[in-house]
This record gives sequence, structure tokens and C-alpha cells, in this order.
Amino acid sequence: MWKPFEAGSSPVDWCEGNYSISPSIAEFMNTFSNVVFLLLPPVLMHLFRDYGRFVNPGIHVIWFLLMIVGLSSAYFHATLSLIGQLLDELAILWLYMASFCMFLPRRYIPNVFQNDRKRFSMFLTFPTLIATGLALVHPALNAFALMSLGIPAFGFMIIELKRTTSMRVYRLGLRCGAVWVLAVTSSYTAAVLFAYFSVKEERPQQSPTLRYWPRNDFELGIPYVTIKSYVKIDTNSNI
Repeated sequence: MWKPFEAGSSPVDWCEGNYSISPSIAEFMNTFSNVVFLLLPPVLMHLFRDYGRFVNPGIHVIWFLLMIVGLSSAYFHATLSLIGQLLDELAILWLYMASFCMFLPRRYIPNVFQNDRKRFSMFLTFPTLIATGLALVHPALNAFALMSLGIPAFGFMIIELKRTTSMRVYRLGLRCGAVWVLAVTSSYTAAVLFAYFSVKEERPQQSPTLRYWPRNDFELGIPYVTIKSYVKIDTNSNI
């Protein structure tokens, strides 16, 4: 019963030498590299405050799930346990599905859902639960599922980049694609791009702007989307 919790019970072992730096942490560098997943999301929640206010507060769920991915990944690399591997992979699965439900362009939502994103999201919850159950029974299936899920996301990103007129957004897309191909984590930049596309598609009354923190003129900083809301002000109002 407790075997999946035992250190080294996972069949997956990365290239870093085990216990070479710390006698209690299997993969020291892989474990502590996940600190970015814990430090970045709170910053993103602040930078995306206008997006959450004017467009979709669910964007903050994405940043919270990134923190869960970081914690799960750190636990997995620290122990190389089977339960750590499953937590890591399932956290990525739920992050992907949450992003898919939130950012899939409305024109691609099947007509059976009557253009209702909430109904579409509820429907996708069931296959995600089934995939979670299957991954617990046959952990090897998770790796294949995660590898295949990135393909449609990459395809949709290419389609949307061809539609954009912003060269700044296009350049971020090229960097995201390069990082993706190099097998380095790119979930955050992909989320920023799809957040931008989502506003352009579904909230034409809003004006999304891609910015960078801490300096907007340095495009290798932290990208985020801010919103310019055009609201008619009643000059006769006493408020």
C-alpha cells in the first residue's frame, strides 16, 4: 500500500545524479528549479489584475495551478516516488485542461454547446476525471497523454498568431514556440498569448495590450496582458 510513496519507486529517473548534493534530496537542482513556479504566480496575479477584473477572473486559477505544478514537481524530483510522479503529471494535465477550457477560441466550440463556454468546460471535466483515474491505474498512460495534448495547443497558437496584427505578440509567439520545441517549460508564455487572443476574440469592447515587467521596452522580461477599458463617462453624474 505504501510502496508508491517510497523514494525511488517511480520508474522515471532524470539525468541528474541522485543524492549527489544532498543525502535527503534525490535531484537537488531539478527540485529547487521549481521555485520559479512558486515565486512567479503571485507576481502574475498582480500584473493580471485588470484582466481578472474586466475579462475573466478565472485567469488567476491558471496561476494557482502553476503553483500546484511547482509543488508537485519539487516533491517528485526530491523523492523520485511514484506518487510524486503522478501528482506532477496530473497537475500538468489539469492545468492544461483548465487553460483549454478558458482560452479555446469560441468559434471552435462545437455547436452542441450553444456557444456556452461554461457548458463546454463542464463537459470537458468528465474526460479529465476519467484520464485522472486511468493514470492512477496505469501511470504510463499519463506520459503519452501529456505529450499528445501539447500538439493541438501548439496548432491553435500558430493559427492565432497568423491572425494577430501585433508584432510584439507575434515575437512572443515565436519565442514561446522555440522554447516549446527545445522542451523547456513554456506553459506561462502560452497562457499569456492565449489570454491576449481570448480578449481579442470575445471582448472586442476591451483593448488588450501586451506588456513586460519590470521594463516594458525589454521584451525578455515577464510578459503579461493589461486591459484598456473604454467606458463612456456620464459628465452629468454627481458621483
